[in-house]
Amino acid sequence: MGVSKEPITSTSSQATIDNSQWDLVQVKNLVKYFPVRGGLFQRVVAWIQAVDDVSVTIRQGETVGLVGESGCGKTTVGRTMLLLNEPTSGEVMFDGVEVFKLRGKELKDMRRNMQIIFQDPYASLDPRTPIGESVAEGLKIHKIGNSQERFEVVIEMLRKVGLEDYHARRYPHEFSGGQRQRIGIARALALQPKFIIADEPVSALDVSIQSQVLNILKDLQGEFGLTYLFIAHNLSVVEHISDRVAVMYLGKMVEMAGRDELFRNPLHPYTQALMSAIPIPDPTLKRERIILQGDVPSPLNPPSGCRFHPRCPVAFGHCAVQEPPFREVSKDHQVACWRVE
Repeated sequence: MGVSKEPITSTSSQATIDNSQWDLVQVKNLVKYFPVRGGLFQRVVAWIQAVDDVSVTIRQGETVGLVGESGCGKTTVGRTMLLLNEPTSGEVMFDGVEVFKLRGKELKDMRRNMQIIFQDPYASLDPRTPIGESVAEGLKIHKIGNSQERFEVVIEMLRKVGLEDYHARRYPHEFSGGQRQRIGIARALALQPKFIIADEPVSALDVSIQSQVLNILKDLQGEFGLTYLFIAHNLSVVEHISDRVAVMYLGKMVEMAGRDELFRNPLHPYTQALMSAIPIPDPTLKRERIILQGDVPSPLNPPSGCRFHPRCPVAFGHCAVQEPPFREVSKDHQVACWRVE
């Protein structure tokens, strides 16, 4: 049985090839509908179109930020990629292997390389279990090392995220929110994955703690050659950590570009509205706000054509009739809008 240091050493060596930039994860035409049941026999009476035809590619060693309003389907994309939600259709390729076709031991082995950091760290931890055992749980499931070797891995992972050795014996209720999120990061890191989905990992934390957690994630990425899908609704956070940014609206991808390109030149009206809401840390400067009218439509009955057209300030007749294709308008800049030539 391999000792605890082996996976850490092998992953650290991967940091030297971070810049090779091959496509580690490919999401193709991902669809996830949730059934709505009603009546005496609880038959399916409608479908919630949470994710509808989403495609995205994540290169090895990079961070892709996924942003949008609450309820747009960001978290569902992440959970479905890991088969925590059963997909309706589409495919996810991870390092050349189609994830949705895996079952049993093959799926278990694949999940060692694909981990998730949950939004609510307290809800994801067993309150009756010391956090050292929670961090070691994945090692036990995958039968990595003996108890002493697993303990050494746990201690090293806790140190990596800024916690102390004695914390391994404490319970989740004895930690602050920021410390619990560090524990969640340590647990995801214990198996030395290649790819981590961070599902709004800092949304419930104070601003000062947010920066600490983000810096930990960036440092770990550089050390272990990690690849992130970073889900968030705070564009300032996404700008700080991401290499490329994808914008979702009502289950659809509306724009994707490199971080600098997207923040300098947003093309989709929805992205422009999101950017206008970012506060400027200078009281002498003002940004023209784009106030969207109305509420986000229900995914139970989304609008025809472009899903954003009922709230779009520049929509015209064709927008309500035909859905715009998600197409590349310049190098690595894709957008779904009829107004963009």
